[in-house]
Amino acid sequence: MNQPTRIVVFQEKGSGREKMKGIQEFGKNIEIIDVISIDAILPDFIESPEEYITDDFEGDLVLCYLKHPDLADYLVRVCNNKNIPVIAAGKKIKGAQCPFTCCGLGRIKGLGAYGDQFGFPEYQIKINNGKIAEIKAKRGASCGATWDVTSRIIGLAPEEALTTLPREVQYLCTADPSAFDPISGKSSVHYAGDVHHQALKKALKFSREQE
Repeated sequence: MNQPTRIVVFQEKGSGREKMKGIQEFGKNIEIIDVISIDAILPDFIESPEEYITDDFEGDLVLCYLKHPDLADYLVRVCNNKNIPVIAAGKKIKGAQCPFTCCGLGRIKGLGAYGDQFGFPEYQIKINNGKIAEIKAKRGASCGATWDVTSRIIGLAPEEALTTLPREVQYLCTADPSAFDPISGKSSVHYAGDVHHQALKKALKFSREQE
């Protein structure tokens, strides 16, 4: 049996709390082995980030939920030096995987069980008498929204589910609604709704093709 993917989390004032909860509830073969929390009041510019982040951690993957850009940039450099992949959703840092949201991570090699289970959502659906009878989330957002909304569309017609599910995801999304994608002009919350809409649409198409 494969060894669990060992994850180290860096957060700032509880910024990774909801994500860790989702990972622990819905993830398999994943172990969060350390959580480094930075709760101090931080200056606008941090000249010596090593005072807050040491390089004495080990793991298979680092999740960066740090908000301060100086700390996040420094953490990525440390991870690169240690050859540990790092995911920093919502940021733009060279050397890290930086999806727009936690549910925007593609299937990328080297991210272990986390990369297999968390990122772009994937659903499996069964339709009976024109209604959604079963839905299973195979991959999704680390906040858990992908799984939490499934029960809310059971019994709905596909057309209704396609509007209901993304809306319900947006209600649960923990991303910063003020963050905007400069290309699409959409906020991270709208983006989360869109990727779940597309995942459901794809699952419905596959289900119809199997009939």
